[in-house]
Amino acid sequence: MVSHDNSKRRAGRTVLASLGAALAVSVLGASPALAEKTRFEFWFGLTGDLAERVQDACRKFNESQGDYEITCTSQGNYDANLQNTIAAYRAKKQPAITQVYDVGTLDLMMSGAFLPAKKLMADNGYQIDWNNYFPGIANYYATAKGELQSFPFNSSTAMFYYNASAFKKAGIAEGPKTWTDVEAAARKLKAAGFDCPMGFNFDPWQTLEQFSAIHDQPIATKNNGYGGLDAEVVFNKTKFVDQVTFMKRLADEKLFVPKTKQLGMDIVPSFTSQTCQMIMTSIGDHGTIGKTMPEGVEWHVTLLPVMEGTQRKNSLVGGASLWVLNGRPEAEYKGAAAFLNFIAQPDMVEWWSTVTGYIPVTKTGFEAMKKNGFYDKPLFKGRELAIESLTYTPPSENTRGIRLGGMTQIRKEVSTALEAIFMQNADVQASLDQAAERSNALLRRFEKTYAGRTLD
Repeated sequence: MVSHDNSKRRAGRTVLASLGAALAVSVLGASPALAEKTRFEFWFGLTGDLAERVQDACRKFNESQGDYEITCTSQGNYDANLQNTIAAYRAKKQPAITQVYDVGTLDLMMSGAFLPAKKLMADNGYQIDWNNYFPGIANYYATAKGELQSFPFNSSTAMFYYNASAFKKAGIAEGPKTWTDVEAAARKLKAAGFDCPMGFNFDPWQTLEQFSAIHDQPIATKNNGYGGLDAEVVFNKTKFVDQVTFMKRLADEKLFVPKTKQLGMDIVPSFTSQTCQMIMTSIGDHGTIGKTMPEGVEWHVTLLPVMEGTQRKNSLVGGASLWVLNGRPEAEYKGAAAFLNFIAQPDMVEWWSTVTGYIPVTKTGFEAMKKNGFYDKPLFKGRELAIESLTYTPPSENTRGIRLGGMTQIRKEVSTALEAIFMQNADVQASLDQAAERSNALLRRFEKTYAGRTLD
C-alpha cells in the first residue's frame, strides 16, 4: 500500500516535472517577445554641457525599468528643434516628446498637434497634483483657463550676477538692488581700474521681457496676448524706453559694455573670465559659472535690479517645456507618461537642479531640496532666489507670461533694434517704434493664419 502510494507520488512528480519543463520551454520561447521594449523619441534644443545632462536623464530612465527605451536627440538649439518638429510632424515622422521653449508655446497650442498634459497622465493612470506646480511657471504653459498643456522641464528666470571680490576692491559693500545702485557700482568699479563694470547683450528675454514683468509693464495689449490673437505690442510706449535710454547713456560712458559671440566674447564668459564684473543672465547658467569661475573668486547672484521707487513684481519663467505630440502609437504614450513621471520625482528634480542650475518646477521638489540642505552648499547658494523672483507676487496681467504668435521673430526685431541703438548710435525711440511696427505686422500675419480660432 505504501509502495503503491509512493509510486503514485513519484508518477505525480514526474508529471509535474514534465509540465514544469514544458512551461519553462514555453516561457523561454516567449521571452524575446516579452522582453521587447517600447521605444520612443525625445527631441530637445539644448547643446554642450546641458545636452549631456539631458542624455544622463534619459539613461537614468532607461536603466530604471525594462519596459521602455527613450532615445534623446539634440536638434542644435531651441529654434531649430521647433522648426524640425514642425517639419517632422507634417511628414508624420514626429517624436513622441519634443522640447519647446517658452515663446513657442502659442505656436504649439494653436497647432493642436499635441496631447494635453492632464489627459496624457490621466489616461495612463498617473495621479498628478497639478496645483503642485509653481503658478508663475505653470501659467506660462497653461490655457487662459489654467489647464496645463505641457510639462515644465528646464525652467529658469533671469538673475543679476556680480563679482564680490571686485566689489570689495572697489569699496562696494553689497550687491545692487536698484538700477541707481548699479550705476553707482559701475562708476566705482571703473574708478578702481575695471574696464568692463557691467557686460550686457541684446537678448530681449532679459532686457525687455524680464524688465517689463518685474516693473509691471505690458509688452502687448490683451494681457500680453492671453486675451486674444488681436493683441498688439506696446513695448515702445512703456518704461522699457526709459531703461534702454538709461543703458545707452552708461554704455556711451563705457560703464556698460556690449558682450556677444559676434563681438568676440559672450556674456557668461565675460563674467567668468572676470572681464566684466556684473551681468544679467539665466539662473540656468549658475552651474556653468560655478564650474568655470577661478577658485578663490567670490561671486554672488541676486534679484534683477528695479528702477528707483518701483514696487517689484514676479519675474517670468524662461526655459522650455515638454510637449507630447499626436500621431504616435498608443504604446509610446505609455512610455512618454512613464518618462515624464520619472523626471518629476523629487530625487530627479534635485539631481537635475544640481547638475544644470535650472530650478525645481514643483513646490514639493523645492521643499525637498531645502530640507536636504541643497541651498546651504556654497556651490548652489543663491539658486533659491530664482524661486523668490518667480513667486515674489502672484502673477498679474503683465507678469503671467507672454502669449504672442511669432514671438521668436518679435524677439529678433527687438534684438536688431537694440543692436542698432548700442552699436550704431541709432535713436532709441525711433528704433523701438520701428521694431514695434514690424512686430505688429508679424502678429497680424499670425492672426490671419489662425483666423476664426480663439484662445481657450
